[in-house]
Amino acid sequence: MTLGNLGHLLVILSFVTALVATYAYLRVTLLRTDSLELSSWKRFARGAFYVHVAAILGVCATLYTIIYGHHFEYHYAWSHSSKALPWYYMISCFWEGQEGSFMLWMFWQAILGVVLIRTNKLWEAPMMTVYTLVQAFLTSMILGVIIPGIDFKIGSTPFLTMREAMPDLQVWAMNPNFIPKDGNGLNPLLQNYWMVIHPPTLFLGFALTLVPFAYLMAGLWRKQVIEWLRPALPWMLLTGVILGVGILMGGYWAYETLSFNSYWSWDPVENAVYVPWLVGIAALHTMIIAKKNASALKSSIILVTAQFILILYSTFLTRSGILGNSSVHSFTDLGLSGQLLLYLLAFIAVSIVISARAWKLLPSDAEEVSTYSREFWLFIGATVICLASFQVIIPTSIPVWNKIVESFGGVSKLAPPTDAITYYTKFQLWFFAVIAILTGIGQYFWWKRVQKGKMQDLLTPVWISLFITALLITFGGINKLPYIALLTASVFALVANMTIILGVLKGSYRLSGGAITHIGVALMLIGILWSSGYQKVVSLNGSGLLISKEDFFTKDDNRENKENVLLWLGQSTRMGDYLLTYRGPRTEIRDVPQYVPSSWLDIIEGDFHAVCLRDITVGEKTYHKKGDTVAVYPENVFYEVEYREPTGRITTLFPRVQFNERMGMVTSPDIKRELNKDLYSYAMIGSNPGDAEEWSPTENFRVALQDTFFVNDYVAVLESVTRTNAVEGVALNPNDIAVKAQIKILDKEREYYVAPTFAINQDRMVMRKPEVSEELGLRIQFMEIDPKTGTFSFDANFKQRDYIVMKAVEKPLINVLWIGTLVLVIGFTMSTLRRFREFRLIRDKGVELEKVMD
Repeated sequence: MTLGNLGHLLVILSFVTALVATYAYLRVTLLRTDSLELSSWKRFARGAFYVHVAAILGVCATLYTIIYGHHFEYHYAWSHSSKALPWYYMISCFWEGQEGSFMLWMFWQAILGVVLIRTNKLWEAPMMTVYTLVQAFLTSMILGVIIPGIDFKIGSTPFLTMREAMPDLQVWAMNPNFIPKDGNGLNPLLQNYWMVIHPPTLFLGFALTLVPFAYLMAGLWRKQVIEWLRPALPWMLLTGVILGVGILMGGYWAYETLSFNSYWSWDPVENAVYVPWLVGIAALHTMIIAKKNASALKSSIILVTAQFILILYSTFLTRSGILGNSSVHSFTDLGLSGQLLLYLLAFIAVSIVISARAWKLLPSDAEEVSTYSREFWLFIGATVICLASFQVIIPTSIPVWNKIVESFGGVSKLAPPTDAITYYTKFQLWFFAVIAILTGIGQYFWWKRVQKGKMQDLLTPVWISLFITALLITFGGINKLPYIALLTASVFALVANMTIILGVLKGSYRLSGGAITHIGVALMLIGILWSSGYQKVVSLNGSGLLISKEDFFTKDDNRENKENVLLWLGQSTRMGDYLLTYRGPRTEIRDVPQYVPSSWLDIIEGDFHAVCLRDITVGEKTYHKKGDTVAVYPENVFYEVEYREPTGRITTLFPRVQFNERMGMVTSPDIKRELNKDLYSYAMIGSNPGDAEEWSPTENFRVALQDTFFVNDYVAVLESVTRTNAVEGVALNPNDIAVKAQIKILDKEREYYVAPTFAINQDRMVMRKPEVSEELGLRIQFMEIDPKTGTFSFDANFKQRDYIVMKAVEKPLINVLWIGTLVLVIGFTMSTLRRFREFRLIRDKGVELEKVMD
């Protein structure tokens, strides 16, 4: 059996067993009385689900084997991998395609299902009925089965061979057994360590949203309309922290890999994940209220349902092709848009039906919630978070609205915002200013039980925060009203929550999770404010010359021409407080710990290897000898740029460019990290060492010793011609004669020396070794000696001098943002562990059993 057939068989097995487990758990749920039949069905349901889990693991192992083993006869391996990739990027190949990312999602849901079965048997049957039904729908996405008769395809399988996926290629007629020698490779933007860990984290967050939803549906189905909150709450917290970490990882990947000077671009795909996380945070707060006050129960039901539905909606947006060119992250349409829409609508319908049946059973508070109650302020916070999410999801959904209008024969003139960053930021800034204030007020009302007429305790953090804000505004030069509002709110949130931890909770770590999380939010907002609002371009073009006439450089009043600096090889250029020197392109050898000059290597075209043109030595260790063949990453070119500070300290950065056949020139930054700022540098234009060199027609010069002459635009002096006993790359015999010319070449800043050689062997055959200066773009060759006139002849050729065009941006206080993300995750994790601990204690005491059996 081939690997493809094995994988396809396991996919079918996983789908069938998911359906069988759903039916078996449904029977257990409907058999309300304990009986031998119920026990039998429960064992059968678990067995079916465990077989499903084993099949999912088998599917994942089979696909990775195909990728790692370079089985390019399979379309998925050919499309997403290549022989040049290291093993860790092979992992990224697994989920680069739609099918692989679906499998990653299914994998996490399978693992979580096992955990749920083993940790909460009292809710197992109704909860797992919903859970396995969702898993069955998800598994259907990779079935790749065509229903005969109606020619309807269910899912897209990753186990198609090249011939099955591309049957119209002419190569099959000539060679039916054709197998490509190599694959297309991984998207260069995904060749980053964050892309090895970010997608698994994000899809674990996706999978976790199902758990609170399954508990909710099970509770409403079994008329346990309040009891579901206790087991669902810790899972909602875990969902918040994991999905949040996944989003933050994506932001950090964008900051390190992309070249738009930021960590968030409000791309539709980013928004489609951000909104469910926001809604989940709102649901978390209403669930905390609902445990103590039934007034928030309805809101909790709506928000928990909305989070899961929004995850399905984001899947539809990113995988259906409906976003078109409005997102750089969306997948291409594999013909699954109808199936994805059915998936979404099916669970909207299930949610509405089950919620509607139980709605009349929901209790409501007879008393109106006081504005001085802690529940009121938590509810206000949840409301503002929901409003912030609505502001994002509505414009993001414009392509969906347009498609709906067009399907009914209409024409929609709505379009997504052209400047997404400006559009979304101007609204989200105010929302989060309010949210920051509410995190401080809410903590005071929660822990201090503030009563009417006794608000003086809240004045202390208010005055402290106003004083700190005034200092920051004065010395930080903040003069924009929205920035002042956000800074004031963030400082208040920071001070108020720290006051709660130190004054009320007395540093109790178990109860401090919420306050620490809010401190993390406040620090993130301060970091975002400074790093984005007050970032400064330092690579200002002081030459007065246009770098490029391309539209990208000339639009917006030549903005990019003004904000990029041209660096010539070996020539120092002033950039703000720094003196920059471009040292040339560098290449990465796989087993050498630092980049080496590209001129030291001769790249073997299409083989991901190179021949060393000299010994490769780092420090005192020689890694390779001249003539060795070494493994390299030829797509990646690193431009070595020295930054000399006024103090004399030198920092070397290596902004990267990938010259990719599919995507052209892809730039990635290198970052000079300091305590109070980052210097973010990337090459906008750079030379490709793999390109063929274009030399000018030969020019001949006949000069005598100490003559001055012009070589291109440079002044040259023939200083000396001396005998030499060694010529690199030429084996000299004892009777051979070799001489070396010393030519000094001057430009505006410094002197250069070139030393071409001329040799005559005992058979009077002439050997010449030209000298190449990359810094000057010059190749000069010693042609002949005229002893009668005492002159020497040289041939010279010229090429474009090596250069890069680079942009550099200072991002102040960005470390405050990264510290805030760490504090946020720590606080979230503390709260999650506390809630799981509480649930476990109550479950073990049998409280849950009593409630379920009522």
